[in-house]
Amino acid sequence: MSFAIIETGGKQYKVSASKILEIEKLDAKVGQTIKFKNVLLLNDSKNTEIGNPSIQGATVEAKLLDNVKDRTVLVFHKRRRKHSRKKNGHRQRHSKIQITKILSKDGKLIAEASIATSKSKFKSEKKEIKKTEKTKKITNK
Repeated sequence: MSFAIIETGGKQYKVSASKILEIEKLDAKVGQTIKFKNVLLLNDSKNTEIGNPSIQGATVEAKLLDNVKDRTVLVFHKRRRKHSRKKNGHRQRHSKIQITKILSKDGKLIAEASIATSKSKFKSEKKEIKKTEKTKKITNK
């Protein structure tokens, strides 16, 4: 089982091929390929390579699946005995990505994964299935 540790958005993530994770929002379009060059550690089935602080030339490629918002966090300020209250909400933005390739510093492919389809494709497939079920019911009667 090969994996890598990358840094993005001030956080570190342990990633492996075909893993889907949410990271800090990236300025990219849905379906675009993203390359992470700040790789801190590479682990193959045979050896482990640790960067100082990062491994030069190593990259991790990912596909941007969707840009989403987190659940609402309420921020409530109250000053007692002053009749002063303030209520705000905040929804943090995230990018949902799927890791497709992990490449070592000499460009050798360590791990590769198949690409997941987006939500919209799943929705259209469900609609087609429902339509075919309806036509089957009508034709059977």
